[in-house]
Amino acid sequence: MPRFKFMHILFLCSFLTAFAVTCFGSQKLDANEAAIVAWSESHTEEAINLLERLVNINSGSLNQEGVKQVGAILRAELDTLNFETRWVDMPPEMQRGGHLFGEHLGNRGEKLLLIGHLDTVFEPEDAFQKFTRNGSHATGPGIEDMKSGDVIIIYALKALQHVGALDGSQIVVAFTGDEESSGKPLSVSRKDLIEAGQWADVALGFEAGVEYDGREWATIARRSSSNWCLEVTGKQAHSSGIFDEKTGAGAIFEAARILNGFYQEVRGEEYLTFNAGTIMGGTEVDAGCKTPQGRVFGKTNVVPNRVVVRGGMRTISQEQLERARQAMQAVVARNLPVTEASISFEDSYPPMAPTEGNQQLRNMLSQINLELGREAMPILDASRRGAADISFVAPYTDGLAGMGAYGDGGHTPNESLDLESLTIAIQRAAILIYRLSR
Repeated sequence: MPRFKFMHILFLCSFLTAFAVTCFGSQKLDANEAAIVAWSESHTEEAINLLERLVNINSGSLNQEGVKQVGAILRAELDTLNFETRWVDMPPEMQRGGHLFGEHLGNRGEKLLLIGHLDTVFEPEDAFQKFTRNGSHATGPGIEDMKSGDVIIIYALKALQHVGALDGSQIVVAFTGDEESSGKPLSVSRKDLIEAGQWADVALGFEAGVEYDGREWATIARRSSSNWCLEVTGKQAHSSGIFDEKTGAGAIFEAARILNGFYQEVRGEEYLTFNAGTIMGGTEVDAGCKTPQGRVFGKTNVVPNRVVVRGGMRTISQEQLERARQAMQAVVARNLPVTEASISFEDSYPPMAPTEGNQQLRNMLSQINLELGREAMPILDASRRGAADISFVAPYTDGLAGMGAYGDGGHTPNESLDLESLTIAIQRAAILIYRLSR
């Protein structure tokens, strides 16, 4: 179904809600949805057991075998759900394990893309390796980001299968193997995911949900993540001549002028942030735009001739990204005497903009939360979330991110999960999929 048509249907649904009717079900759970809730509650421990198995396998992004082991377990789960599964290998030079895709291509309802990832930030040499449970609280590498989300996908589909609602549905599941450290080029590592997004009507990302201030939040937007690199040259000379007509300002003063210009002139637009991560300057600079390491040498009585600054940027839309880049280029172009500078940009994760279609999906999710006896879900401020794989498909389809359970301490040795939130996340996901697939 074309994206505009889906949005119009959702608008009609919102209108009809005012008369206590929705296009995707009544204001109360129907019999199938009630059965989904009951089934998920009775299978919570089973889901936690699967989560423990996955967490106890190291699958750092660079641990190709570990990524494949996690993928093999999830592939077996999808196979039992009658999905056609395939493993997508990456070229050896990319040093990444690959991706798992599963397809259930029926002929009913919206075409849905469910997105998870197999890898974590914790490599085999890290001390943080094991699942540990204390009642309804558990810790472990990747337990929040995002092996619990992978389990939610599987158990939402199992709940749908239990009530006979999986038959006829059109669903693609994508488990990428390098979300935390994407293989380059992205045109290769994200090719299959982008193609799935072009096929889909709706994409759902299952990274951790957000709960704070006593409320549960819906994610309809995520900012982009891209890089920039500033390279500056000046004339090396005795420092006694700096600022004169022959010597000029030197590379470091020119770099400082540009960075201050970024701060004064480019900064300030809502959702736009940019960071200078490393700066290396002197008379001998062994550094470039592609690596975070480098070596510099210089003396206080010598005017420096080279500076390299590496940075990152986050935006809410592609238009905002282009505006920021143009503004940065304008600052760079105003060179101090006897200096030259250039700035280059590298795309990484695109933005997931807050479209009206995303808003309508949020309305559906919030309504489901109410029908489950919880509260309405307000929209999360996009500045509170980083980039994710769902961003690669956002230009092609409407979507929701943050469909996972609630945790804390992601990317740290304190990463944890509220196990009770696992069940509610399964219920929300299964009912949303059920309504979209009718």
